[in-house]
Amino acid sequence: MRLLATAIALALTPTAAQAEECKLTPKQVVSNFMDEFYIQKKVRSSFERWVDPGYIQHNPYAATGREAAIGFLEKFVEQNPGQRTTIHRIIGDSNLVAVHSHGWMENGDAAAKRGFAVVDIFRVEGCRVMEHWDVLSPVPETAANTNTMF
Repeated sequence: MRLLATAIALALTPTAAQAEECKLTPKQVVSNFMDEFYIQKKVRSSFERWVDPGYIQHNPYAATGREAAIGFLEKFVEQNPGQRTTIHRIIGDSNLVAVHSHGWMENGDAAAKRGFAVVDIFRVEGCRVMEHWDVLSPVPETAANTNTMF
């Protein structure tokens, strides 16, 4: 009986790697992912570190799945070196995290400098991003790069 209880306890005890992985809240996972992806522009490493292989993306412009999204976004970053993003706020509620950010292109085009606002919503499980929805809209020029977190 004691051997059975020990085996059950060991089966239910997370490994050191699992325990370390799950010390982060969903908001912290998304904060780290967003910083590495949007600010540092490290597309592949940020996806491989923070995004589940079964990732589902609800974005009309990008492909579905982690590898497909990486391929799409790597090309986008390479083709748009002047794109800048500032993160305004990150709000967490259980395993859903919303991120409000502004982006703009530094190419001299007045319309592009005005920029766009993005609201990203992430579903996080087991310290990995599982799903991502986003909504993008233009913003006035004065709002494009104010009140930043990073």
